[in-house]
Amino acid sequence: MLKASFLYKFVRLIQLIGIIHTKYKHMKAYKFDLRISESGLIQLPLNPSLFNKEVEIIIVPKNQTTIKPPNKAADFVKKWAGFLKNTETDNAKRTYLSEKYQ
Repeated sequence: MLKASFLYKFVRLIQLIGIIHTKYKHMKAYKFDLRISESGLIQLPLNPSLFNKEVEIIIVPKNQTTIKPPNKAADFVKKWAGFLKNTETDNAKRTYLSEKYQ
């Protein structure tokens, strides 16, 4: 049987989750991809629903990624040509086939 203290804590946790859900269920979040100007200003898009309200702003810098140009087919062939080639195996196959079909 469950202890009374555990059961009380569990019921209290469920009540708190309900209170938090009721308080924040109408909260909306917005995401904007912006650039900070050289003078340090951030200009947000016009959104009247945010007028005269306190907001919390979190700034996350984007990673600077460089895009590699795609490889050309000729470069691919030049890089991988002969990768699986084994001259000993090729010679053995040629000898076998020439003896078989004489």
